Amino acid sequence: MRLSLLAFYQSLTVGVLGFCVANFSTKHACAENSGKPNLLIFYSDDQGWGETGCYGNNQIPTPNIDALAANGVRFTQGYVAATYCSPSRAGLLTGKYPTRFGHEFNAVANKSGLRLDQVTLANRLKELGYATCCVGKWHLGNSEPYRPTKRGFDEFFGTLANTPFFHPKNFVDSRISQDVREITDDNFYTTDAYAQRSIDWLEKNKDKSWFLYLPFNAQHAPLEAPQKYLDRFPDIQDQKRRLFAAMLSAQDDAVGRVMTKLRQMGQEENTLVFYIADNGGPTQATTSKNGGLRGFKMTTFEGGPRVPYISQWKGHWPAGKVYDYPVMNLDVVPTMLAATGNKIPQSEQLDGVDLAPFITGQNSARPHETMYWRFGPQWAIRHGDLKLVVSRGGSGKPELYDLSKDLSESSDLATTRPEEVKKLQTMWDAWSAQQAPPSAIDAPANQKARNPRARQQSAARSNDDRT
Repeated sequence: MRLSLLAFYQSLTVGVLGFCVANFSTKHACAENSGKPNLLIFYSDDQGWGETGCYGNNQIPTPNIDALAANGVRFTQGYVAATYCSPSRAGLLTGKYPTRFGHEFNAVANKSGLRLDQVTLANRLKELGYATCCVGKWHLGNSEPYRPTKRGFDEFFGTLANTPFFHPKNFVDSRISQDVREITDDNFYTTDAYAQRSIDWLEKNKDKSWFLYLPFNAQHAPLEAPQKYLDRFPDIQDQKRRLFAAMLSAQDDAVGRVMTKLRQMGQEENTLVFYIADNGGPTQATTSKNGGLRGFKMTTFEGGPRVPYISQWKGHWPAGKVYDYPVMNLDVVPTMLAATGNKIPQSEQLDGVDLAPFITGQNSARPHETMYWRFGPQWAIRHGDLKLVVSRGGSGKPELYDLSKDLSESSDLATTRPEEVKKLQTMWDAWSAQQAPPSAIDAPANQKARNPRARQQSAARSNDDRT
């Protein structure tokens, strides 16, 4: 039965891809020297909203990340569609709410992954003639049908799931083989190695249009860093915080090395870059700070889904722009495809939008009037500036906040504005009913309630955390 089901999904994937390609306006047999933009995504792991210089951190210098904001656009209200590692990545690469296709929780090692009928950004770009590469933490399925080289990437160098930074496990270098191994070299540090492989791959593909996806495993636990990065922070006394600072500094260096390579190749102006974190910081686990927001990773308060979100495209995006309307990681797919001159058929029902007209001022409206989240018994809806939320660390009942006046979600308006509560609850219930049941099978025990009303009654509680 398993084999026949897998064969069904594989055949379905081929059909979906064929449909998508047929609906693109294609002149794209090969993208060599086509003049199309190169595409680059830096995806940081477990990095809180307040953990870069351009978002207010004056403890840990991040000059290379800050330079992207100085030369591009910093989004003050950047969100991800899920507050957890794997579903956040699923949303990024598909442009859809991950709950739409059941990816509500983390994929399970060798048992599940990003559903095989879902088309990734890499699938789409590969069909347009782009060279494609994933370097870093995949976390969308370990077994071979789910791996990057089966999901549109020509090459993969990294780990299939979370791993230590030294002696990483679940490692694949597709240039050598598809075999999974552990790196035993004592000098191998994932963040540094990912930067070097990215630079090497860029050099090999500099005469093509290319897409590089670099999902770091920094700053996810375990906290590990080489001494050379720790030495930059002698004044940080807390050892956990010092390790976090070293890991973030290493990642900033990696961003800088890749961007320097683009400049050396003369390709920075022709490269659309996004820098986004996969979810908010898990403050207690790693010290990652969320800039005064309430909540943290795996919650639906602002500290869970609101993240650093930056985009640079020299000559296209205005330099140093601060954009204040909400955007989502789901917007990356349509924005990048539009940059190549292609659009996705409306029949595919993507949830993201092309950000270009909003960034350039051609469209003064909000990219998203309404945004939704669902994570087991936790959920939220943001409509305009009003947010209705049930989250770990809360009361267990729907709480209403006006984010334009109360970013820290400290003044619950639910009792004074019951009509708004009813309206937003109805909107969220209707949206949730359209989502698929969770398909990943490693949901934490306290995250499995599926009935909307059961969700809010069983929302996990913990001490509040505004960091």
